[in-house]
Amino acid sequence: MDIDQAKAIPIAEILSKLNIQPRKSNPDKLLYLSPIRQEKTPSFWVYTKTNRWHDFGDGSGGDLVDLVQAYLKFTREEHRISDALRWIKNMGGTVYEFTPVPVSQSTEAETSLVLKTSKPIQHLGLIHYLEKRGIPLDIARRHLKEIHVRNQRTKKSFLALGFPNEEGGHELRNPFFKGCLGTKAISFVRGTEPKPVAIHLFEGFMDYLSAVSQLKGKSFTGDVIILNSLSCLKQITPYIQNYGYRIAYTWLDNDKAGEKATMSLAEFFKTQQDLVHKRMNRIYAPHKDVNAWHMHTLDLKL
Repeated sequence: MDIDQAKAIPIAEILSKLNIQPRKSNPDKLLYLSPIRQEKTPSFWVYTKTNRWHDFGDGSGGDLVDLVQAYLKFTREEHRISDALRWIKNMGGTVYEFTPVPVSQSTEAETSLVLKTSKPIQHLGLIHYLEKRGIPLDIARRHLKEIHVRNQRTKKSFLALGFPNEEGGHELRNPFFKGCLGTKAISFVRGTEPKPVAIHLFEGFMDYLSAVSQLKGKSFTGDVIILNSLSCLKQITPYIQNYGYRIAYTWLDNDKAGEKATMSLAEFFKTQQDLVHKRMNRIYAPHKDVNAWHMHTLDLKL
């Protein structure tokens, strides 16, 4: 796909594929909440006759390629023109359909949770929880925040470790709670190499932080995707499809759901040219997951 072909694709069509729907419609323009920044009052207009957009909140605007570059930048991805064209091609072309993996649903009414504050980890209870999980505080502070959350339904507040995802939400953990604040989505961590050949996939952020801890705090050279839930498996497609990775390392759980997800990923990887799949399960078997193995190496128990 070249740049002229990309610019001809209707902006509204791409926004619809992102599940972003107009809040107001006129014969020749559509009003949205901005997809390139956080806002509560819609100020993002798409002009359907010219197929251009303008965000009145920050003054930016342009064609579809400009929009995708801004969107990729907002979601902390590479955002050169070539990256935008690849992303548009992936969105407009055939999207790989993953086999659904049954997952257990949280009993917490997560839509009732509201973020009150976010700050560096200081609470002794959360620090103690990290210690029991075998995660050094300096590593945790690089990736996590201390999140103060209020449950609007129960009127109760609590503190949790928060791990950001690609939709502006947070995965939440403390000794008594496991859930999500905001939209459930994957998390993406850029590797230390500018154009890495490897992509690593973890099921949860404790597994990822455990692997980093095993590396003595050294970051992965390759990119990393944390699924946060197997229900988010299909969200990885635009990040991997046609990107040019050469090795995909999977670090999923040693259980039936993890095995099924690993097999589904293996089938997807076969559709990508020259992409080799390496299962890492043998490293942490017979333990259920990476964190359980990591804790075992440190003689820790919850």
